[in-house]
Amino acid sequence: MDAALRQRIYEFIEQKGLRKTAQRDAIIAAAFGTHEHFTAEALLEMSKKIEPSVSRATVYRTLPLLVECGVLKELDLGREQKVYDPNFVDHPHHNHLICVDCDKIVEFEDQNIELLEECISRRLGFSPSSKMVRIEAKCDELKRLGECKNRGKGK
Repeated sequence: MDAALRQRIYEFIEQKGLRKTAQRDAIIAAAFGTHEHFTAEALLEMSKKIEPSVSRATVYRTLPLLVECGVLKELDLGREQKVYDPNFVDHPHHNHLICVDCDKIVEFEDQNIELLEECISRRLGFSPSSKMVRIEAKCDELKRLGECKNRGKGK
């Protein structure tokens, strides 16, 4: 994990009147030790591998702090639960393609989409404050082969 990112998080936590704990350290390390999107429950599992004493409550209290700090993005990808994106700081303009067959999430960036978003917003008399493109698609591998190596793996 990048030292500047860690410092930013801990300065924010300190400003909130909270302290650095082993459990919070583990949650932060787990959240930014992956490039994959994760749910709160998946983060709990990853954090417990680092620090077995991490509780569900601490995960659920820490996630909103990381989102409010601006280092983690909470996404509603049309599923039953929120998904968190740890790649937001390094790539703030990326978008998501979600496979409706296997739930795999693929990140992508495209200058043409950014330009189109700007043009549409300006033409309609708006200045975008945030943007997110979400494409839902069917898996070509599943269609072609009848199976997909990602099916059942989720995010």
